[in-house]
Amino acid sequence: MHAEAVGRIEDRLRAAGVVPVVELPDAELAVPLARALLAGGLTCVEITFRTPAARDGLAAIHGAHPEILLGAGTVLEEEQVDAAIEAGADFAVAPGTSAETVRHAQQRGLPMLPGTCTPSDVECARRLGVRLLKFFPAEPVGGAAFLRALCGPYRDVRFVPTGSITPATLPGYLAIPQVVACGGSWMVKPELLHAGEWDRVTELAAEAAAIVGAAR
Repeated sequence: MHAEAVGRIEDRLRAAGVVPVVELPDAELAVPLARALLAGGLTCVEITFRTPAARDGLAAIHGAHPEILLGAGTVLEEEQVDAAIEAGADFAVAPGTSAETVRHAQQRGLPMLPGTCTPSDVECARRLGVRLLKFFPAEPVGGAAFLRALCGPYRDVRFVPTGSITPATLPGYLAIPQVVACGGSWMVKPELLHAGEWDRVTELAAEAAAIVGAAR
């Protein structure tokens, strides 16, 4: 059953193409943000546990827009897995691979994308039975060229690269067959959210969706 759930998440991530990665400053901004992203054609969002607003923000989006594929990001420990589930998240993402946290998510039935950066990371995740992985931090460690090389010996895994990706570098990642979607924060920068510039968020989301459409 867990494998089926992961498969469904992978299909929805592939359809979305881009995952906006959000540091939410205030839970009250969650629903307007979700509406702005949907208006721009992006159907997925990841709310990171980097701010205290994460849990309430996830729950607000889940309640108002259950059609959105909802990710909980920066999930570092078992308690955050539980919080993500309680808030209605569809999947969890971590910057690294903690065997204990991944196993807890598996036991709870929550699809989780652990973070990987090196061949050893990938092999650690594979030993846990995970085949859908985050690649982080994508640009600082070598970008699409590095990831393409990493894909060579690991043909059975898929990646969601995240980390300093921009509209200019996005197509290079999407051209890699094993890339399901890319995480990005340029359309959801905290200053845009603080200022309530929802039209700008929608505009940037639409540009991202257009890049995905052209690349695929």
